[in-house]
Amino acid sequence: APPAVMAEGSGGGGSGRGSPCLGAASAFRRWEQLRRRAATPWARGLLAAAAGLGLLYAVLRVPVRLRDGLAAVTVFLSTLTPKFYFALTVTSSFISGLIFVFEWWHFRKYGTSFIEQVSVSHLRPLIGGAENSPPAPAAFSAGENETSRQNMPECKVWRNPLNLFRGAEYSRYMWVTGKEPLTYYDMNLSAQDHQTFFTCDTDALRPSDTVMQKAWRERNPQARIKAAYQALELNNDCATAYVLLAEEEATTIVDAEKYFKQALKAGEMIYRKSQNCHSQSPQHEAQLRRDTNVLVYVKRRLAMCARKLGRIREAVKMMRDLMKEFPLLSMLNIHENLLEALLELQAYADVQAVLAKYDDISLPKSAAICYTAALLKARAVSERFSPETASKRGLSTAEINAVEAIHRAVEFNPHVPKYLLEMKSLVLPPEHILKRGDSEAVAYAFFHLQHWKRIEGALNLLHCTWEGTFRMIPYPLEKGHLFYPYPSCTETADRELLPTFHEVSVYPQKELPFFIHFTAGLCSFSAMLALLTHQFPELMVIFAKA
Repeated sequence: APPAVMAEGSGGGGSGRGSPCLGAASAFRRWEQLRRRAATPWARGLLAAAAGLGLLYAVLRVPVRLRDGLAAVTVFLSTLTPKFYFALTVTSSFISGLIFVFEWWHFRKYGTSFIEQVSVSHLRPLIGGAENSPPAPAAFSAGENETSRQNMPECKVWRNPLNLFRGAEYSRYMWVTGKEPLTYYDMNLSAQDHQTFFTCDTDALRPSDTVMQKAWRERNPQARIKAAYQALELNNDCATAYVLLAEEEATTIVDAEKYFKQALKAGEMIYRKSQNCHSQSPQHEAQLRRDTNVLVYVKRRLAMCARKLGRIREAVKMMRDLMKEFPLLSMLNIHENLLEALLELQAYADVQAVLAKYDDISLPKSAAICYTAALLKARAVSERFSPETASKRGLSTAEINAVEAIHRAVEFNPHVPKYLLEMKSLVLPPEHILKRGDSEAVAYAFFHLQHWKRIEGALNLLHCTWEGTFRMIPYPLEKGHLFYPYPSCTETADRELLPTFHEVSVYPQKELPFFIHFTAGLCSFSAMLALLTHQFPELMVIFAKA
């Protein structure tokens, strides 16, 4: 009974399922027969003959097509006139010239080649360049970045210790020349400094200080001055209000000094009150720090006023007293103001004493310290120094020390010599500087150029020896000689600090990219062809056809 049932099931409802299996089997049998026949020697010979005929056809047909194409190109070229060749070369020269000018402008503005930047950013991923170099493990790259951050000094912006007065100096320059001497970035940093030095958490308890807290945040100078007068109406002893008026409203140094004297009177009174109650709470300690900052700032600016008005000995005394009264505030670099005033007095022994204290290996350096040390050593030999004599007899011990001091200063800031030797024009120094950058070089040379000129032969010695520094520094600048390797971020920061009409000094000088050379060569070659086509049209046509 079961086999009968199975037979019925397969005969009644399974015919639709059985036919595909039979078709697949027959197709498989036919494929096996063809494969066996193709394996025979005569079939293989037939396939080889067919492949040979196809290859022969291709070999014979391709030259025919190439010959026909070449004949068509020859006919086309024979119909062209010299005017066409002249227009073609002129157009090629014009287009390559435009590309060259754009590449040069992009390199001068951004320091990179536009074509290289586009090819690296967009074309390399399409070609698969990013896939060829597998990324390093995350932990390794993070450690590498951490190590590089520790080894490379950061480009920190410092307050210029010799910064000018906005109302009495920067504004007068703008009135005369019509050029803005300060950048927005520089003024914004100054606003942040003022809020840090001249405000504290307890300002909300005093209406005048609350007004001044808002005044330091104002962008408009007239709004700041108006707020300072409002603060004085609320409290006639508001020292920070007098500071703002001295900095921004006073149009002469004499007027600024009057405001600072009023600020000193009010600041000393507030400082004494803060000293008496600074231990009562953390808020009172913060207020004492603020009042100390105000007092130090006012005394320093009064000393600078005395220096600018010719009372140099008085200025030196004020600076010395300030450094003795607040010895912990060395980060304000008051000693650089003192160095400049002592150089004006030609008190070189006192200058050497200040350098002996601050030109220490553990203290941060500056262009003022390094170049003043070089100036003192150059002073001992510069009057009798002669390159011809030195090349014959060699350098003496004192001359070697002077040259080494100049090399040390140039390695710290390589931008300064061009300003001291008047190879680059000076501008007003910014309110903030970048150490080892062009902004620091401008600030140093602006105040110290006269001191180098006063010592006979000092600039001549600098001119003869400063370029020798670069033979001692490893290149590329992975390692320094006497200091840390020169930071690579100075150019960007200096462009933010210095005005747009000043050409920023760049070190090391960047080599021109390949595409600038290529486009310049292509433009020159196309222009030469255009000129030859214009002068000798028939000869150039024959050359082109050949």
